[in-house]
Amino acid sequence: MTVAFQGERGAFSEAAAVAYFGNAIHPLPCPTFEAVFEAVERDVAQRGMVPVENSLAGSIHRNYDLLLQHTLSIVGEIQQRIEHHLIVLPGVTLAQVRRVYSHPQALAQCEGRLKQLLPEAELVPTYDTAGSVKMLRDENIRDGAAIASRRAAEIYGMHILEEGMEDSAENYTRFLVLAREPVVPTGPAKTSIVFSVKNVPGSLFKCLAVFALRDIDLTKIESRPLRDKRWEYLFYVDFAGSIYEERCRNALNHLQEITSFFRVLGSYPRGV
Repeated sequence: MTVAFQGERGAFSEAAAVAYFGNAIHPLPCPTFEAVFEAVERDVAQRGMVPVENSLAGSIHRNYDLLLQHTLSIVGEIQQRIEHHLIVLPGVTLAQVRRVYSHPQALAQCEGRLKQLLPEAELVPTYDTAGSVKMLRDENIRDGAAIASRRAAEIYGMHILEEGMEDSAENYTRFLVLAREPVVPTGPAKTSIVFSVKNVPGSLFKCLAVFALRDIDLTKIESRPLRDKRWEYLFYVDFAGSIYEERCRNALNHLQEITSFFRVLGSYPRGV
């Protein structure tokens, strides 16, 4: 199975794909999140793996927008522990490091430890954690280090100078698995939907009440601007349950009666 993800080999999205599917996958690195969605739509990849939320940095809004722009289904999820390491070319010492390269979020998540270890080093944002490691190797940068995963260090033959660079151990990213066709989940399930509603008093309350009345647990709600309609919003909601359960179907039927736009993004096995 080919699984598309954003970033270079060794990215955390690839690690999530391996954790979810196993080592037998064919990883397909993509330069952008948009390219991941397109690869799955064109059947270049059978699955896509995209992050939607980090426990420290919050939601990845670009992927919420892409979920609406494309017709793919969410068919799974996984919560991946994010462990950052300080990675250098073999033989490079901490005293030689003058610059640290990584994705802006990774640099922010390691800010405290970097100030402790390398207070004078320049922090250089890049497009990808694993891409930073690849750049160090390809350009033979011996006065720089990268913040990335252990997998990235192994793939590019680099050395981990310091482990566990993240400032918080509670650093997890939630990834979604994308496919062209929906699945029928077995066991504990989660459903993701998106809807909009007219901006009148009590409208959002009425929408959320359809779940409360049926004791359906909402696990996430995210608002995004509604394009071409100033100060109106789309609401992305995750709830515990499947569209194949009667109470959930009844809730969604009720919701469609009071919304101006509604779409199911997928029902899928609930991750842990």
